[in-house]
Amino acid sequence: MSSQFFSQDNDVTKVDSGSQDSQVEALKQDFIRNLHCLQGKTLNLATPYDYYMALAYTVRDRLLDHRLHTTHRYREQQAKTVYYLSAEFLMGRQLSNNLLNLGIYEDMVAALEQLGLNLQDLVVLEAEPGLGNGGLGRLAACFLDSLATLSLPAMGYGIRYEFGIFDQLIINGVQVERPDKWLRYGNPWEVCRPESSVRVKFGGYTEFSEDESGQIHIRWIGDREVTGTPYDTPVPGYQNQTVNRLRLWRAHATEELNFADFDRGDYVGAVADKIFSENISKVLYPNDNTSQGKQLRLEQQYFFVSCSLQDIINRYRRQYETFDRFHEKVAIQLNDTHPSIGVAELMRLLVDEYHLGWNRAWYMTKHVFAYTNHTLLSEALETWPVSLFESLLPRHLEIIYEINQRFMNEVRSRYPGDLDRLSRMSLVQEYPEKKIRMAHLACVGSSSINGVAQLHTDLLKAQVLHDFYDYWPQKIQNKTNGITPRRWLLLSNPQLSGLISSQMGQGWITNLDQLRGLEPYADDPKFQQEWQQIKYEHKMALTEHILLFNDLEVNPDSLFDIQVKRMHEYKRQLLSVLHIITLYHRIKQNPGLNLVPRTFIFAGKAAPGYFMAKMAIQLINAVARVVNADSEVGDRLKVVFLAGYSVSLGQKIYPAADLSEQISMAGKEASGTGNMKFALNGAVTIGTLDGANIEIREEVGEENFFLFGLTASEAQALKAQGYHPKSYYRRNRELKAAIDGIANGEFSPENPELFRPIVDSLLERDEYLLLADYADYIHSQERVSQAYQDRVNWTKKSILNTARMGKFSSDRAIAEYARDIWHIQPVYPS
Repeated sequence: MSSQFFSQDNDVTKVDSGSQDSQVEALKQDFIRNLHCLQGKTLNLATPYDYYMALAYTVRDRLLDHRLHTTHRYREQQAKTVYYLSAEFLMGRQLSNNLLNLGIYEDMVAALEQLGLNLQDLVVLEAEPGLGNGGLGRLAACFLDSLATLSLPAMGYGIRYEFGIFDQLIINGVQVERPDKWLRYGNPWEVCRPESSVRVKFGGYTEFSEDESGQIHIRWIGDREVTGTPYDTPVPGYQNQTVNRLRLWRAHATEELNFADFDRGDYVGAVADKIFSENISKVLYPNDNTSQGKQLRLEQQYFFVSCSLQDIINRYRRQYETFDRFHEKVAIQLNDTHPSIGVAELMRLLVDEYHLGWNRAWYMTKHVFAYTNHTLLSEALETWPVSLFESLLPRHLEIIYEINQRFMNEVRSRYPGDLDRLSRMSLVQEYPEKKIRMAHLACVGSSSINGVAQLHTDLLKAQVLHDFYDYWPQKIQNKTNGITPRRWLLLSNPQLSGLISSQMGQGWITNLDQLRGLEPYADDPKFQQEWQQIKYEHKMALTEHILLFNDLEVNPDSLFDIQVKRMHEYKRQLLSVLHIITLYHRIKQNPGLNLVPRTFIFAGKAAPGYFMAKMAIQLINAVARVVNADSEVGDRLKVVFLAGYSVSLGQKIYPAADLSEQISMAGKEASGTGNMKFALNGAVTIGTLDGANIEIREEVGEENFFLFGLTASEAQALKAQGYHPKSYYRRNRELKAAIDGIANGEFSPENPELFRPIVDSLLERDEYLLLADYADYIHSQERVSQAYQDRVNWTKKSILNTARMGKFSSDRAIAEYARDIWHIQPVYPS
């Protein structure tokens, strides 16, 4: 990656040649010192990984210096702080991003060159933490970047998963999960803070006592206790001397060795507490198909929320003697439903531990929390059996019952006699199994509820949370998601960034709306040629990656048709597969068919316990095996599944895409952020009117977006009137042939029944209306092929997609959160 695209012309980084030389010398000397003192090596004895670690520590030193100054500013101004609670943070590799944000990228390149080293050789050695599963975790990372770039007082909280999600291998076309050993060699970016450890209880019982004044006090006596130790990762803003932090919690036993058991020879029993405790922060999202898995998920959620809230209170109390200003100085954002137990936990801490009255504690709780809903899927709006709460969190169950009783009294007062409404809005589901509705708890205990795209928010109001919207119409608002342009354009596509900056300066890096200045160049032949060349270079790089890791040659001149996202039925990767099979059958029926060459690229992980998602991966690879080996097809069609999707792989994929597949069933995708990353890098979208697709289409122009499919209301109406997928199958010859090919073993001759579950699902249920949208999807794809043949017009579409993506900056999203929800102000360096 050339450093020339990261040169700066602003006052923060402009230096004369003498001071630049001194900066390079300082970096070089600090690198040598860290290599010597921290790695115990000299230049001639060090391994490449020693060089990487010394480099990372050299960068971290500067981050921590800015971090200390940032903390001092926040404390000096007694700034209100937002605490962002998320079960996922998919941060990606840190080294290049930190060099970029510190404004020392070029100087570090020069310093390493003087030592005979190449920066890019070291960047690739960084282990990437898989602390997220896709959009939710990456959104959280983008938001942290923007919070720091806007100099907003903020701190992220999550779990330091020892093994992350999992390493994805594809063996004989099947997803195989392996532990993600990202901490094998240590993590130079984090700083362990054992002095800030806290304890978290589980199980046990509660006991009541009365003091001399007649006040009732409740004490939770847990039967197990876990220690949470924080690890802090600095999060720098873009060249503004602000460094916030992400605090991740590691679980371990309060007493890691029972010496008495060990002395008796019970070596397993001696470390039983250690094993139980450390399981909590072992793996992201354990398989919850078993009762043990469900319990571990709830333990994870409560563990990191309790640790974080205790830490927030401790931080507050270091500055203020009473809780009088707690709700004025603290804002807590719940990133989806996972941390919603925080409502009950904060009440427990304030009432039981700090002896605030219930009404005062509830007022504070409601005013500090805000809730972001990220899903319209009922299974993602978590509910937990009351029996599990009784055994694991007995005090929280009591608190939730008390919150619910008071809330039900309010609802009953406003809607007397409306028993159905009471049942729908209750925090407790009575039938068929008694469960706690965690999304309802978040709604009742928060001052604000927001969706993440306009359609998503509208559907929350009209359907998923309709009763709460009816009850609190002012409480639900929209905050369309965004992505950071630093990671997803400046860092991942430096060539395109350089071209943009050469025409309009670098203000777009922190004000993405300025990309509108590209519009006059959309018809400029010279600019188009440079734009096309950059796209081609990225396609060549991805072609080399595919050859290296998939042992497959693909044509870089073909249309790169890419679908990269978490594997889920509603995202409809199978619709793309049906399209591929249709094109394959057309070629087989007419070998001389003049077809626009396409390379179909998929990537994404399926949850280990999600059978149908894993089956979809297997089908993609089975189709790839047949299509790619067919000599009649040649270079006209290639199918690739890239294993081990990650942020760094995404940084290779997005800039290389010609066509972005955003084809979820309308009304199911809350927002999407992959759609934004593709479009920002000049890909043209084919998609439904779902999530943020609607707003992207409005921004880039209908003529620069390939639309197909039912709308959300049409899909809902079709289901309501009775949907019969077999009728679509019977009357569409190509659709029938595609499904029959899967059913008859065309792509699994060794086991013709292998994909029977997919066929049965499509023909009997088709929950996500693939068959209903198939014909329109195929027609829209034909329009894509026609448009791609006109390379001048296609390039214009590509340029305008990038130029009109300003709205989808996470800077804009965070500024709206800060203004409308958190009510916090930036604290700039003096």
